[in-house]
Amino acid sequence: MKKINFRNIRIRKVDPSELDDRMLLVNLYITQAITLFIGILIIFFQSQTLFQVMKFPGGISVLGWGAVFAAAVLVFDWLIARWVPEEVTDDGGINKKLFGNRPLWHIGVISLIVAICEELLFRGAIQHAFGPYWTSILFAAIHVRYLRHWLMTGMVFLISYGLGHLYLFTGSLWAPIAAHFIIDFVMGCIIRYRKDEVDGER
Repeated sequence: MKKINFRNIRIRKVDPSELDDRMLLVNLYITQAITLFIGILIIFFQSQTLFQVMKFPGGISVLGWGAVFAAAVLVFDWLIARWVPEEVTDDGGINKKLFGNRPLWHIGVISLIVAICEELLFRGAIQHAFGPYWTSILFAAIHVRYLRHWLMTGMVFLISYGLGHLYLFTGSLWAPIAAHFIIDFVMGCIIRYRKDEVDGER
């Protein structure tokens, strides 16, 4: 049996252009499945149940608060984009690769899956143990593609911190899920259709 030489294993930065569309989607969905599994596993060992965490709110006001929060984030992001050089908000091209040629329905599916999986893990499970501050530190840290730019890392932290307090304020995980979904969906659509406009002008 051939032995694996771990010294020869090298971790390197992956250029988004090296990933084909299928591999990018496979990586995305596997990552989200792992995120969901870890979130459910953590909740299993806590004093809460998955049913309590995922219980849908009785009224639509909870979703309304999520929409208000998302609108505030999108306006702030628009202002940042107007005044800050594009390279400062660069994520290495991952978002353009992910959303650039995606049909509208698929942008919606990706946004919903990411919102549910990440909010269940971070707001539903981790925040229950460590509170919104340390949860947001971890949330910012896993968004590796933004760590090169302090402004983007700070924005990710602040958005996460806001989502944490939105969860505490409404008492429902569906508020941050709704906010997360709207933010990702709108940003995905902007990337997708801005590309079409630019291509059309050429």
